[in-house]
Amino acid sequence: MSHRPTLAVTLGDVAGIGPEITAKSLLHHPEVREHSRPVVVGDVDALRKAVTAVGGDPSAVNPVDSPADAADDPSVIDIVQTGPSLGHVPTGELSAEAGDGAARFVIEAVDLAKRGLVEGIVTPPLNKAAMHLGGHNWPGHTELLAHEFGVRDYSLVLSAGELSFFHLTTHVSLRRAIEDVTPERTLEVLRLMNAFAHAQGSPDEPIGVAGLNPHAGENRLFGDEDADVLAPAVELARAEGINAHGPIPADALIPAAVRGKWKLVAVCYHDQGHAPFKAVYGDDGVNITAGLPVVRVSVDHGTAFDIAGQGIAREASLVLALRRAAELAPGWGHVWRATRTAA
Repeated sequence: MSHRPTLAVTLGDVAGIGPEITAKSLLHHPEVREHSRPVVVGDVDALRKAVTAVGGDPSAVNPVDSPADAADDPSVIDIVQTGPSLGHVPTGELSAEAGDGAARFVIEAVDLAKRGLVEGIVTPPLNKAAMHLGGHNWPGHTELLAHEFGVRDYSLVLSAGELSFFHLTTHVSLRRAIEDVTPERTLEVLRLMNAFAHAQGSPDEPIGVAGLNPHAGENRLFGDEDADVLAPAVELARAEGINAHGPIPADALIPAAVRGKWKLVAVCYHDQGHAPFKAVYGDDGVNITAGLPVVRVSVDHGTAFDIAGQGIAREASLVLALRRAAELAPGWGHVWRATRTAA
């Protein structure tokens, strides 16, 4: 890779496994720096604790004032301190301080991106309940990032290999999700998917839309939403030249996608996408946010309070997220322009 983009790596919830998987990824995987220049945005003391927990030397943590000052050395972890020290926060416990810090790290990373100091954001996990205790009432990373960047049209995307699941709704109740699956939202996400496909060099890539109800409603036997909401949105998208298909029963569409028939799938609610995706791909998947001006890639797991601080958390998903962000960042401007045009 001729250009190594600078990536802001937020530390996540310091009471969870975020700091230790960050330490392992950046100290035990020198290949990460073949593709990117990672700079952590977080807390020096919490990261030093994590480095110690994974058997490293805490002096490897290198505080810098700006990503421009980073040593970019495989033997050290460059970090921009954000806010007061969180080194005293106990691991494995829900903490308002940790929740506030996790949100603050994301906000600082967005600011660095807006100032042109980083070209992408990579996010270890935060804990939503802790973030709420800390005074940041967002459903999750995706919504916080969208707010900070000031964008309205966006989608959570689970990605593994060539397969991507775009979500019409994410961190809301199932009852709310059904209400939020509207023709307008469906068409908005189909436009994002089409723009994403164009930017990736596959302008006519077929898009499969999963049905909301069992059997995609079975001709209204199991609900009217598929016929009254999803089908009209698909027809509108096709009229715009988007190669959309559906609604297709999810229990047929998703297995076919896993077997390679579909590369782009729109799912209606969180668990319709997350449950099968995680069952099949585990640590081999990442979370991308489409619709932001810079690439954002996240691990596809939570804070794992039950094993935090023990140095045993697997870093594979974060290493993959760093690699995927490095691959996408140089061309992400094309994705951003295409999604803005589509919106």
